[in-house]
Amino acid sequence: MSGKQEIQDVVEEIAVPKNAVLSGARSFVAGGVGGVCAVLTGHPFDLVKVRLQTAEAGVYKGALDVVRQTIAREGPVRGLYAGVSAPLYGVTPMFAVSFWGYDVGKQLVRKLSPVDEKTGFSIAQISAAGFFSAIPMTLITAPFERIKIMLQLQGQQKGPPKYTSSWDVARQLYKTGGIQNVFRGAGATLARDGPGSAAYFATYEYLKRKLSPEDGQLSLGAISFAGGAAGVSMWVLVFPVDTVKSRLQGATEATSVGKVIKDIYAKGGIKGFFPGVGPAMLRSFPANAATFVGLELTYKAWDRVF
Repeated sequence: MSGKQEIQDVVEEIAVPKNAVLSGARSFVAGGVGGVCAVLTGHPFDLVKVRLQTAEAGVYKGALDVVRQTIAREGPVRGLYAGVSAPLYGVTPMFAVSFWGYDVGKQLVRKLSPVDEKTGFSIAQISAAGFFSAIPMTLITAPFERIKIMLQLQGQQKGPPKYTSSWDVARQLYKTGGIQNVFRGAGATLARDGPGSAAYFATYEYLKRKLSPEDGQLSLGAISFAGGAAGVSMWVLVFPVDTVKSRLQGATEATSVGKVIKDIYAKGGIKGFFPGVGPAMLRSFPANAATFVGLELTYKAWDRVF
């Protein structure tokens, strides 16, 4: 077997584990670590993005003004990390389910189309498997992002905070609208994460193959670059959908995707679908670079122990 055939990136290691018994725990732990790295690195950028996406015209002059006003009102840590508890609670199962879904997606692809035994899955096949990974992940992502956005938005509203914690948000949402209220925006979340995951996994796999040396040992720098670029490609593709999703999940009254789209376009035209795109792009590279570095280091530590 050639050196290049022996190269396995983080995603492939989950799909073809060395020990089937420990594979679930291995992916769960590594996915959780990678997700925590992503959240801690990227949450302030995400907060700025969400507040720009959902604020009325004129509230903020730009991304730096969001940071300035947030720190002035809430302090640097509590302000910039408002709502961080929800994604932290959700990243471990979300990433574990995402990679599990990607594995299942590859199994489906293998059954539906031939896979070259020498070169492995094609980029198109990787994209299809990546799209499938978003389907089970949405069950976790949608409610956690709904809760996160509600916590992020209350910091820019006048008066005492309505919510005291993530659990309080979930409780109040369920009390006022049932489980449907908690899962508001699930369809928009899937519409964002399906194409986004396809681009994410395909970009990472393509760059991994291009950057892989003959000895099969990817450096952390190469992993960081491939992971960061994968995150950027995802957001470039789906940002307008994310804006609609954020508005839908941040609404205090019942609404619909159609109403949100019409309202955004009426107030800002096409440009209205891209508020906060700068912070999102700035966040995507370091957050996703941190994700894959965290995964890789966890795998190495896991393999040394087990």
